[in-house]
Amino acid sequence: MIEVGGLIVSILDYPLVGFIVILLASLLVFAECLVKTKGIFGIIGAVLFAFYFIHHLPGQSPLMMVSMLIIGFLCIIIDGKLINNGSVALIGIILMLLSCALPAPSLNYGVLVSAAFIIGTGCSLLFLKVFQPRDYWFKIALMDQLTSEKGYDSINQEYKTLVGKAGKTLTPCRPVGNIEIDGKSYSAMADGIWVEPGVEVEVVSVDGTKIVIKPIK
Repeated sequence: MIEVGGLIVSILDYPLVGFIVILLASLLVFAECLVKTKGIFGIIGAVLFAFYFIHHLPGQSPLMMVSMLIIGFLCIIIDGKLINNGSVALIGIILMLLSCALPAPSLNYGVLVSAAFIIGTGCSLLFLKVFQPRDYWFKIALMDQLTSEKGYDSINQEYKTLVGKAGKTLTPCRPVGNIEIDGKSYSAMADGIWVEPGVEVEVVSVDGTKIVIKPIK
């Protein structure tokens, strides 16, 4: 129990209250990493986590659980920044989950706070629809559009010139196959139909390096 202003506060003894506290804590901490909130969400989330740990570890140092929480969070950042295969991030999530569940006074309580952590982490993504995203996570999520205006060119310049040109199928397109245009071979996709070899076709669109064709009637 925690004394606040001379009063004994024991509401965290109730599993539902623990669920709400961990839900809000994980929601705000991860939201702080995703969007720009000037640290407000991070501070509130950290205070909620501290409130939870101090209450459930009376007379003990919450250092171990807090360390697990921080190390797990760092694992998620490292995976997103350097590794990008999800393995280290998974370890980080498990560590953070355990740091919330282990101090719980009962199995039911532990299950509830674990669920709260997972729900809060997932729901933090909703803040991307409201607040300005941070550049770091924006790039990790591959939300940057690779456009010509930003110095990228995701569409092969040669392929752009193929739209409207006629060619011939070299292999069956069912729906993907090979075609020949101006003496060059390309991989192409038939527009919703199967096309046999030797059929005259026309390029109707190009999306990146995907060439869409249709038979010439």
